[in-house]
Amino acid sequence: MEKVNIQINGMPYSVPKGVTVLEAAHSVGIDIPTLCYLKDVNEIGACRICLVEVTGARGLVTACAYPVNEGMEVFTNTPKVRNSRKLTLELLLSTHDKKCLSCVRSQNCELQKLCLEYGVDDVNHFEGSFNTYEIDDSAPHMVRDNNKCILCRRCVGACDKIQGIGVIGTNNRGFDAHIGCAFDQDLADVACVSCGQCITACPTGALYEKDDTDKVWAVLADKSKHVIVNTAPSIRAALGEEFGMPIGTNVEGKMVAALRRLGFAGVFDTDFAADLTIIEEANELMDRIKNGGKLPLITSCSPGWVKYCEHYYPEFIDNLSSCKSPQQMFGAIAKTWYAEKQGIDPKDMVVVSIMPCTAKKFEVGRDGQSAAGVPDVDIALTTRELARMIKRAGINFTALADEAFDAPLGTSTGAGVIFGATGGVMEAALRTAVEAITGEELKALDFHEVRGIEGIKEATYKAGDLEAKVAVASSLSCAKELLERIKKGEAEYHFVEIMACPGGCVNGGGQPIVPGPVRSFTDVRSLRASVLYNLDKSMEYRKSHDNSVVKTLYNEFLDKPGSHKAHEILHTHYVKRDKF
Repeated sequence: MEKVNIQINGMPYSVPKGVTVLEAAHSVGIDIPTLCYLKDVNEIGACRICLVEVTGARGLVTACAYPVNEGMEVFTNTPKVRNSRKLTLELLLSTHDKKCLSCVRSQNCELQKLCLEYGVDDVNHFEGSFNTYEIDDSAPHMVRDNNKCILCRRCVGACDKIQGIGVIGTNNRGFDAHIGCAFDQDLADVACVSCGQCITACPTGALYEKDDTDKVWAVLADKSKHVIVNTAPSIRAALGEEFGMPIGTNVEGKMVAALRRLGFAGVFDTDFAADLTIIEEANELMDRIKNGGKLPLITSCSPGWVKYCEHYYPEFIDNLSSCKSPQQMFGAIAKTWYAEKQGIDPKDMVVVSIMPCTAKKFEVGRDGQSAAGVPDVDIALTTRELARMIKRAGINFTALADEAFDAPLGTSTGAGVIFGATGGVMEAALRTAVEAITGEELKALDFHEVRGIEGIKEATYKAGDLEAKVAVASSLSCAKELLERIKKGEAEYHFVEIMACPGGCVNGGGQPIVPGPVRSFTDVRSLRASVLYNLDKSMEYRKSHDNSVVKTLYNEFLDKPGSHKAHEILHTHYVKRDKF
């Protein structure tokens, strides 16, 4: 890689040619503050916080967009630079709703942090007009409060560049500029897929998930209700971040202990339902291959992807697996088989899910998700909401000793746990499908070709006489690219996994929010995914069809994969939705 010689704050450095001043400074241990910048998502120099002095330049320049060149001299911390940043922060605060005490992002707000660092107080040095916006809480999964928006446009970049959807943008100009949908429609009235990537991109409290914790507190206090909880595989890989633990820390045992102390009657693992999903999905795949069904079969575990398909690619609805997601399968089994075994009326059972995904809040209200005549799942919380409950309950999370999930719905395999990473559903399905096709025990269980954070991955695996062609896509922009290739006949597959969020559920819209300066230079997705793959590697059973409780479930209740009863309880349907 070609290098150039530059100076930063009087010190000589050799850095890669073509990188920005921001990247060059970071590579040598100098952090330049940013607000609007997100690497590969939003690099527009809008916020002006990253301004630095460069010898020979006319005025201050934006470090996030200004490339280095040979002999450049950069100054990141001069009085002129510091005064400029402080002035910019004061201007941002002049139109900002400064209700920090009640803001969900307090103590994890990038604007708040910078104001503290630069000595900006709440005195209004720029009194004048102040736009007031109505809060948009029309969508089932999130709230938009433009009174706290700083027009950084990171949410716009996430919706457009990461997801390729673009249902939000900048409306009007000048002082009246604000983020909104076309014609200022409510979010519920546009083709938003509820993925929540805009929330995790936002540096302030302008975007946040609908908080359903009060509903959970209420049912936990209701002695007439039997309240159980299940946690998605990726929660254990991220929850610790909310308590100051490093990214990539496995907190499964502490998470279980905390949930038990919150008062849940049963603490279970969604991984159990992930194993169940694989059994049904692998059976569906083999049935389609043998009987000429619609191919490729496309996974249905990600509700953001499913909603995207219904809005933007309804011609692929018949390709979607009819299997419910693991969240919904868990609720369906909990309120049928488990409720029957425990002698509990499903109407008196409340199923709470802890999910990495804001789209799960939409999914619980979908049609075809009521196996026992009542909703399969009653309340879906994000990782962030669970953290708030633990803190409010006064539980010292980091001091908790590890505890194990309850039986029977806490039993799972390594295949179930890797669901949380992109390629995990594919790999889990292959472990089961290959054995079912060949009738032989699979010795090598790691399918490395479908692992990793690349947006699109392809592979071909030989199973008996079948050469199974598979593909994996994470992020909806990559899903669009893959679907277009399939539509044009440029690619043919038997099985396709699609996750709405880049990197899969470990990077879901409900996961702990990583500040932009960290997110831009840290591989958060891989660090969280490594937790799941390490767990898989350490488990006694790593194939879904080896789950002993799943076997019992079929013997006692469901009969066999794909049975009529299994379809009634574990499968669902989809609808075509308007694109606009």
